[in-house]
Amino acid sequence: MDADLALYIHWPFCVSKCPYCDFNSHVRDSIDVVAWETALLADMAYEAGKAPRRPLTSIFFGGGTPSLMPPALVDALIAAAEKHWGFAPDIEITLEANPSSVEAARFADLATAGVNRVSLGLQAFDDATLHLLGRAHDGAEGLAALAVAQQHFARVNFDLIYALPGQSLAGWEADLRRALALGTTHLSLYQLTIEPGTRFETLVRTGELAPKDPDEAAEFYELTHDLTAAAGLPRYEVSNHAAPGAESRHNLTYWRYGDYMGIGPGAHGRRQGVATQRHRKPENFLSAVKRNGHGAQSEDALAPAEKAREALLMGLRLETGINLPQIAHKTGQSEDQLVDTATLAQLTQHGLIRQDGTNLRVLPDGMLLLDRILAEIVVA
Repeated sequence: MDADLALYIHWPFCVSKCPYCDFNSHVRDSIDVVAWETALLADMAYEAGKAPRRPLTSIFFGGGTPSLMPPALVDALIAAAEKHWGFAPDIEITLEANPSSVEAARFADLATAGVNRVSLGLQAFDDATLHLLGRAHDGAEGLAALAVAQQHFARVNFDLIYALPGQSLAGWEADLRRALALGTTHLSLYQLTIEPGTRFETLVRTGELAPKDPDEAAEFYELTHDLTAAAGLPRYEVSNHAAPGAESRHNLTYWRYGDYMGIGPGAHGRRQGVATQRHRKPENFLSAVKRNGHGAQSEDALAPAEKAREALLMGLRLETGINLPQIAHKTGQSEDQLVDTATLAQLTQHGLIRQDGTNLRVLPDGMLLLDRILAEIVVA
């Protein structure tokens, strides 16, 4: 897995901005597709000149809403990526999609272009919840899009958001059982978080929206773990559940701190110890490409301590945890520089984390407190 090499392509445009979303997404009246194809191909070529020279194991089209991209543009970007790096025989090519009927109509052409895995943003099944979440589709349209996706792609994931204001535990259990019966081998199940700068944050601040308290949200999380495990789609990362062998190879590259390149507005990358970031605003990205031949805003070599910190923060999200000697070797730190041993002993005593030889992993009770645990255990 250390040889995995991933490419992330960001398409920043959406039809509308969802009230819970803090991703780099933008609404524009019109999009010059030719200009964007030219810019993204130039940005990719620049990365190809800097990146490791080995075949790609995954490509991920994220956003924004990549399913709004013309299939011909997706095809051109995949073809260019193959020319630059070559493809591993089992390459995974994922595209995020909204489940509208307009976008579902593109699925056949996207599959022909080379996409072999799609991730659908269903988010909920009932129309009232979808309205609360600001989604453009209704429940019937979402299920219809899922059926079309399953016809055209070998692997399908869909997202759901839970622990929503007003949602009962019994209601979530019914929704989750329904999701598990739909036949996909991967589910991304996200507990609602109120992100800074979103419409939901404003509503919480003004008292118009009341999120779940932590104890109640924990019940939703534990139920989610139990039901998915019983159905053969156990949790392998905090919010991701899959049948054995159906895990997202692209996301595993992130979590295992492998090399990945990021192109397009706001995209991040980590290639051979260098942290890259593109200009976030679409217009600024285009201007940078015209000016410099690429959209990079920064390219910073990471110190060993920073690499170790990132590798731990990512790897401890996984159910399998991390291998301490491997992290030390990959980041140039010694093992005793990776974690705070006194804090580790306390968390172990409380049944939140466990070290078995060289393996360190967060236990199920600890996953409920993951952000706090990571902040305490990782040496600053």
